[in-house]
Amino acid sequence: MRQKREPRNAENKGKKEKTYGIYFLCSIIFLYLLLFVLEPVNLQKALRASWHVLVHICPALLFIILFMGIMNCFVNPRTVSKYVGKGSGIKGWFLAVCTGILSHGPIYVWYPLLRDLRNQGMKSGLVAVFLYNRAIKIPLLPLMVHYFGIPYVVILTGLMIIASIVQGHAVEMIERQISNET
Repeated sequence: MRQKREPRNAENKGKKEKTYGIYFLCSIIFLYLLLFVLEPVNLQKALRASWHVLVHICPALLFIILFMGIMNCFVNPRTVSKYVGKGSGIKGWFLAVCTGILSHGPIYVWYPLLRDLRNQGMKSGLVAVFLYNRAIKIPLLPLMVHYFGIPYVVILTGLMIIASIVQGHAVEMIERQISNET
């Protein structure tokens, strides 16, 4: 007789994430030590490059961390659920499209914020819509109009928004199917 699998609880999931993080950190340290033994000159280049990347992304990371802290003080799960949760309806889809288009900066600084919003009740489909619509860059639209013309830009932008919503629905459908199987 086949036994049912127990659903994972948040505590076990958090422990697994911490364990993966420790494994990742240890593997990076190991690779740097290996590089130190084999190619000390290349190690210096790698450390300099890593430092430049850190200096470059530090302001964006600090902004997102500050924004997340403020958000955690003023935004509760009920508010998130109201605007981008299960009962948000068309309002949530519209908000995800608009904020995706308006968002700037490197994508990786948005991941922690999106994870926190998901943990507070944001639908996965809306996360997908947000990420998809980041491809629409308002500052680049005039340049695009110059090269391709207004009709092309309007049609392409509209199709990208529609495709993002289709993708968001697909993500939710797949997620529901996976959760029903477990």
